[in-house]
Amino acid sequence: MNDSTRQLLDSPAPLLLEPDAVLLPEGPAPGYGVVVADGSFRAVGPAAELRRTHPHLDGVRLPGHLLMPGFVDAHHHLTQSFGSALAFGEPSEIFRRVWVPLERALDEESAYAAAKLAALEALRGGFTTVADAGTRADVDVEVVASATRDAGIRCVLGLVCNDADDTGDDHGEDADPSVLDRAEKHLARYEGDPLVHASLAVSVPEAARSATLRGVAGLAAKAGATVQIHVNEHLAGVERSLLRHGLRPLEHLHHIGALGPHLLAAHATLLTPGELTLLADTGTAVSYNPVASAWKGNAVAPALAMAERGIRFGLGTDGTRGDGFRLAEAAEFAQRIAYGLASGDSSCGAGWTWLEHATRGGADAVGLGARTGTVAEGLAADFLLVDVSGPELALSWDLPWELVRRGNRDQITAVFVGGRLRLWHGRPTAWDGPALVARAVELARATVGRAPVTRAHPTSTAARLRSTAP
Repeated sequence: MNDSTRQLLDSPAPLLLEPDAVLLPEGPAPGYGVVVADGSFRAVGPAAELRRTHPHLDGVRLPGHLLMPGFVDAHHHLTQSFGSALAFGEPSEIFRRVWVPLERALDEESAYAAAKLAALEALRGGFTTVADAGTRADVDVEVVASATRDAGIRCVLGLVCNDADDTGDDHGEDADPSVLDRAEKHLARYEGDPLVHASLAVSVPEAARSATLRGVAGLAAKAGATVQIHVNEHLAGVERSLLRHGLRPLEHLHHIGALGPHLLAAHATLLTPGELTLLADTGTAVSYNPVASAWKGNAVAPALAMAERGIRFGLGTDGTRGDGFRLAEAAEFAQRIAYGLASGDSSCGAGWTWLEHATRGGADAVGLGARTGTVAEGLAADFLLVDVSGPELALSWDLPWELVRRGNRDQITAVFVGGRLRLWHGRPTAWDGPALVARAVELARATVGRAPVTRAHPTSTAARLRSTAP
């Protein structure tokens, strides 16, 4: 598609788009089109029918392209983008040694740049929604909101509600009223915002008093929002919970009444059969983060078992890399390695499972299932135009599988969020992406330089030099 097509797409006027196919929940629909107006899908159906029912619109032909829902990143840390590579090759539970010192070294400008840089990478990878699990930077959370809003991506924005340390001291039975007050104000602050959706967050269960966990869960449930908590991610965290409460982290959350459809459990890699039952029975959602498991985890979440039992889950990057297609492939591949090979399961959910949970399932998990995640009339027009004319996808026999196994972000021609063209061939349409990247490089060097980050291993370059030294 050329610049004249871009000009047609980059218009606030209603659009009738006619790609080769539209990816619907039941599969790709050749010859379908969509009408986009006022930020939403106004109609979805056969293109010929849409032309007949909308004669005032000139259809925009998009040959060689698939229109599909944007990916949903169910777990991100936007203000950690300056230190992504610091986590490579490191053992688990790096938040104390890397993420806490790095985020606390951010000022307002660097926090904004870090979040916007992460948002840009996410858009380039086909994500139209990201769920941010809260920042530890000493800045107003509106800094992160502004960064995502300015970038043009939809954001489920967590506010950290910790009020205890992780040493085992619950600091009394009552919740900290100031924490609950801030939580209420945060939930009210973004009511009606077209792109930013308020969420609450607790880093790990032991980072908040039991009463606070109950209170935060209650506030979120009442507001129709989510509470994001890292749960059962690492062996050390499970052991701390057993020593402190005599219960595993997920069991503890259930015991105090915090589980439910409002809760988004990040990672959930170390689950017993009983904990799977708790998730299923309470409607609690999970963010399955397969790349994070490979890079710094103790286990792979049993996502196939979750799918079989009807447990709600989406796919999350955990800030590892912002590429929706590679995330979907990692989700399938991790299940194949961890579970499929041992049982002779050659399907491992098939391609449609991982596309489903990367889009519609992810939107449901982060609390936006009634707003986005599917190409359907009345939902937000958050979608991708994917070039399917290249050698990777042109000979299509099973497009869902091919998108999972052979799709990549280079094939994304355009990204729309809220009906607006946000990215064209990897570059923002309304702001200067290269200028942001250049400034982020400068700020990242300064931030990492002053942050007391502790690594267990040297960088790969330093290790290589050490191994070759005489």
